[in-house]
Amino acid sequence: MTGASAAFAAGDAVRVRRAFPIGHVRAPFYIRGKAGTVERYCGEFGNPEERSVMQEDGPPIGLYRVRFRQAEVWPDYRGRPEDSIDIEIYANWLERA
Repeated sequence: MTGASAAFAAGDAVRVRRAFPIGHVRAPFYIRGKAGTVERYCGEFGNPEERSVMQEDGPPIGLYRVRFRQAEVWPDYRGRPEDSIDIEIYANWLERA
């Protein structure tokens, strides 16, 4: 996947897959199942989940910076409604919202 063929573009609504695989994963537990907006495409990199177990044969995958409303991530958040958090997440964890 290259920047020209990235699966998502800035402004796309996405959701982080709600999955709980065993092993080294690169999607924070607290963000799984949450919806956000792609802020930018960061490029492509080796899959860190594969690299953590010495498997570096797979193709590189896209990395995205996704913006989430804090109230979406933490329902009891008491700050301003427009407050957000940006998290970089690999494409294999994202789906269209």
